[in-house]
Amino acid sequence: MTTNDTLSAGSVNLVLFAAKLKGADADAIARSVGITPEQLRDPDGRILIRQMQSLWREIIQATGDPHLPLHLGDLINPVSVGVLAYVMMHCPTLGKAFEKLCQYQDIACEGLVTTGQQVGDQYEMTLRISSADIIYPDHVFNSELSIYLSAIRAMTGQPVTAQEVRFAYPRPLDTREHERVFAPARLVFDVTETVLVLDAALLDTPILNANPSLFTMFSQHADELLRKLQQPSLTARVKQEIVTLLKGEEPTLATVADRLAMGVRTLQLHLKDEGVTYQQILDDVRRDLAVKHLREPHLSTTDVAYLLGYSEPSVFFRSFKKWTGSTPGAFRSANLPTYGWGQTLRQSA
Repeated sequence: MTTNDTLSAGSVNLVLFAAKLKGADADAIARSVGITPEQLRDPDGRILIRQMQSLWREIIQATGDPHLPLHLGDLINPVSVGVLAYVMMHCPTLGKAFEKLCQYQDIACEGLVTTGQQVGDQYEMTLRISSADIIYPDHVFNSELSIYLSAIRAMTGQPVTAQEVRFAYPRPLDTREHERVFAPARLVFDVTETVLVLDAALLDTPILNANPSLFTMFSQHADELLRKLQQPSLTARVKQEIVTLLKGEEPTLATVADRLAMGVRTLQLHLKDEGVTYQQILDDVRRDLAVKHLREPHLSTTDVAYLLGYSEPSVFFRSFKKWTGSTPGAFRSANLPTYGWGQTLRQSA
């Protein structure tokens, strides 16, 4: 199931700029994945993470550079990524900048959780994927780590290097570019968490040209952006209404719009802004509930069809096969537990 997790337009612009430097038609690539120039011009604009994942695929193909995510730190100005970068570059110390990075991570990208802790004489910055829309975690980890190191050097004016970098993905066949980018750090692959390990003494390093007044101003703006991001999206509210109403009949767009105190056209336009349609949300909810109900042995597949608001079981069967590639009966046979006499309790499709 896809989500509506987003990242900042500023982050996307940096990747597109790197693609331009590599000779790619970045504007055409952005349009090919549904990202408009208007979205990219908005300094506080948001782009769907699933669009960014498609963008990675297209950019790497267009540039012929499979290591482009690792190269971002060398190709772009890491302190121009947007309000999060502005907050960090006006922190008094590097330790404070790391604190703000963890606090405001969602502003840059909602699909990644960054945390930091001091362990003895080391500081460990841990990156975890939190969005189901991220299908290329290596691109995300490589680009973030490359930018983080470049930003640390830019903010402190020192050639800071990591002591160790751990990657939560399999070791590539060729690690030479990883070794070059992160030298002289020890590299570890195939671990459960991606971690950038630094000397803890760096935490007290002052940030060059930090301005306390600008820190306050940018922090206030970041707080407001974070507050808006943490509010339930319209898509999430529509899903909740559908779940509430989905009891034997299909909830209509008009009914949901009325419960949200919105006009039908207004609701459609706002959902379009979030990159979805009402039908897509309804299908997502039905699919997730179908999978849940089919794991319950006391419900027949016909019962499930009516619970999901289908007037005919045959329509549900066709929909489920389209979603999963399997009939409801076959899915149930494969997913219900077996019992002592060796047979799987199931209802035929």
